[in-house]
Amino acid sequence: MAASPHVPYVDPESPVFRAHEGGKLGVHATKPLRDRDDLSLLYTPGVAEVSLAIAADPALSTRYTARGNTVAVISDGTAVLGLGDIGPLGAMPVMEGKAVLFKHFAGIDAIPVVMESGSVDELVEAIARIAPSFGGINLEDISAPRCFDIEEQLKERLDIPVFHDDQHGTAIVVLAGLMNAVAVLGRALADLRVVVSGAGAAGVAVTRLLQRAGVRDVVVCDSRGILVPARQDLTGHKSRLAASTNPRGLSGRLATALEGADVFVGVSGGTVPEHEVALMAPDAMVFALANPTPEVHPEVARRHAAIVATGRSDFPNQINNVLAFPGIFRGALDAGATQITEAMKLAAARAIADLVEEPTVDRIVPSVFQEGVAEAVAAAVRELAPTAGHRERPVLG
Repeated sequence: MAASPHVPYVDPESPVFRAHEGGKLGVHATKPLRDRDDLSLLYTPGVAEVSLAIAADPALSTRYTARGNTVAVISDGTAVLGLGDIGPLGAMPVMEGKAVLFKHFAGIDAIPVVMESGSVDELVEAIARIAPSFGGINLEDISAPRCFDIEEQLKERLDIPVFHDDQHGTAIVVLAGLMNAVAVLGRALADLRVVVSGAGAAGVAVTRLLQRAGVRDVVVCDSRGILVPARQDLTGHKSRLAASTNPRGLSGRLATALEGADVFVGVSGGTVPEHEVALMAPDAMVFALANPTPEVHPEVARRHAAIVATGRSDFPNQINNVLAFPGIFRGALDAGATQITEAMKLAAARAIADLVEEPTVDRIVPSVFQEGVAEAVAAAVRELAPTAGHRERPVLG
């Protein structure tokens, strides 16, 4: 059974525990139930007409049930941000929090669904069987490399959007920030040398999306160093990364990759010594995104980089997934999309970047509380959303 890496003292009077007491979600009715007439409309006998109509034409379910505005937030608790494998019950407060964000920022009803972990096939089957209740599936905190196969198999099997936010939400906001960072520094994406530290879910997605946006030189490192095809210890997704990155054929540790690099993207949770950061090119960009402890402390990074971003809210340039996923699902649900494509992800990144009218070194992404973020992202992805009969070919990590 999964165990927490540390057991905090439970203080029922603390603001944190009081905020979570009883959970953060509830159920409310959208139609009044005042008398027998209301009852006959909302339940029997009136509901039978609606049920029969949907049985004859399943597409009607998005109009005459809550399904069209409901997303499942699904996790097995095997890779909870900053906490690791804490199991489904440990993950539940995080999934509830995600559901609150969906509702607050995009008006989407999200239902936390935590399940016992299992094989890829077992999880895919379980999720596919409950999918008819939902208009979209948001996968969360599922360990790599299982998360890649689970997402791709569900995308193939289901006709509703499936989105692993740990991968794609992170990648979209990183790209948005980098778009504005290069604008501030007078650079071009195609000319950058980028180092991605971490070859898990976020590292794979960041690398792939940066490549699709035009970055040509990306070097990916894991805890053992640079990914190169000659390494015998690479898993399937790392082998694919090694084959499509590192165009200069570097090998060795992270320090080798950082020498002369323009951009560092940390999604590993490790620590990078200052003397290695100092090896980067002048006017470097450091995106140290591990939470709560960045790979490079912002004060250290600022001694060697022109632009610094973290995943924390107490420093400038917070790379926060909430800038992306509410608007992406809002646009996808409104369009009746069958999936969330790479084109939609690129459009979302561009929309987020454009919300910062005059980027500066301390403002390359909007605040999560800036008005209109979800609406702008939704509008951007809605235009590109594939509907029934038009599907993008899946791309494995």
